[in-house]
Amino acid sequence: MLHQHIPVSALRRAAIPVARTVDFDPELIQRLGKNGPRYTSYPTADRFGDSFAYRDYLHAVASVRTRGGARPLSLYLHIPFCDTVCYYCACNKIVTRNREKAATYLGYLKREITMQAALFAGMNEVEQLHFGGGTPTYLSDEQMGELMAHLRRSFKFAPDDIGEYSIEVDPRTVSRERVHSLRRQGFNRISLGVQDFNPAVQKAVNRVQPESETRAIIAAAREAGFRSISIDLIYGLPRQNLATMTATIEKVIAASPDRISIYHYAHLPHVFKPQRRIAEAEMPSSSEKLAMLALCIERLTGAGYAYIGMDHFAKPGDDLAIAQRQGRLHRNFQGYSTHADTDLISCGVSAISAVGATYSQNAKTLDDYYEALDNNELPVVRGIALGMDDLLRRTVIGKLMCQFELSISAIEQAFPIAFGQYFADELVALRQLEYDGLVTIEGDWISVTMRGRLLIRNVCMVFDRYLAAPSSVPRYSRTV
Repeated sequence: MLHQHIPVSALRRAAIPVARTVDFDPELIQRLGKNGPRYTSYPTADRFGDSFAYRDYLHAVASVRTRGGARPLSLYLHIPFCDTVCYYCACNKIVTRNREKAATYLGYLKREITMQAALFAGMNEVEQLHFGGGTPTYLSDEQMGELMAHLRRSFKFAPDDIGEYSIEVDPRTVSRERVHSLRRQGFNRISLGVQDFNPAVQKAVNRVQPESETRAIIAAAREAGFRSISIDLIYGLPRQNLATMTATIEKVIAASPDRISIYHYAHLPHVFKPQRRIAEAEMPSSSEKLAMLALCIERLTGAGYAYIGMDHFAKPGDDLAIAQRQGRLHRNFQGYSTHADTDLISCGVSAISAVGATYSQNAKTLDDYYEALDNNELPVVRGIALGMDDLLRRTVIGKLMCQFELSISAIEQAFPIAFGQYFADELVALRQLEYDGLVTIEGDWISVTMRGRLLIRNVCMVFDRYLAAPSSVPRYSRTV
């Protein structure tokens, strides 16, 4: 087993005590790793159905209004366009150099924003905003300015020091001046897609991105006064090995971002056509991928980063790490979040909203998206209304994903159940995971061990009743 020891120098840099938060056990991961959901929602998006549509969404908003006690909102905007295709990508994207498509899309997106704002009139203070894609900076500086101005006309935004307003950026698409402009337009958090600094790996996935270019954008973000800088990496890409990953992770640590995400590449060429361009002979083996993951955990925790969960790390003074220590961490479609008590309004093609006790997803094609808005309807085409069992299991899974522990009595106070009776079968399965060393069950608490944290998806799958339902097998990535 690999135990993490934090150097005194790293603790001094962090200025906050860093506790060991994860153990890497390769034998356990190899034995228990399997395919499973990432639980950015429960039920997961593959369980949504087309019986839930626009009218059901309107009913959900009406229920939120009837409930009263206005809560802050979270907004997500999906910009699907990219200049070029990255071969590993599994996002909903449109690769085109025809900028007119973006102009047309922007017009429809503003119409959807206006319609959503009207529904939430009087209860529309936004505390969280996230732009994802695609490549949000595919939009020109002028188009982004127009879009942000439209958002501020449509919704009331919390002050900059309270709100979390983030954007995903491809460093290849922006300049120092553009980064400063993004800050002036209202963004205070920036996430940079890096994936890997090695030129051979970048060429293999069709994303050539010089390190100097990325470092320049990080420097510009600091100059501009962004509150948080994040970097996304991927392990398991073609031509990666322990040596290339060592070099990449050391360069990332030297860049000192506030948050780091290290995603496991899920190679599903039968589902995602761009992945068919990746040469499988150049893919690292399972043992090599595990070694790379172990390396990343060792180096990042050694540099003072806290393990938040799944594939996320943050400096101990970052809002994510503080929220986790205080029990306020939340998980949504953008990953981990500090804003738990918000309704999520998502605009754009394929975007998923979470309003009240429902999830709803927009049309996945531009034609269907445009047609709905031309008919003066929101482009909701599928979703799900959650019952009491769904809400209960969502709470259980959310606590385990975000806090790595669960108070049984707290669940019994929040829901009309006797935990031991309601989850009798699940507790039997948990006892096996306890035997394997993933969890402990002691009195009122179910706790995920240091060894079990990397396999948290395995633990949560115990409480997912949909996995036991007879249906076609969903396509999920490996849990590690």
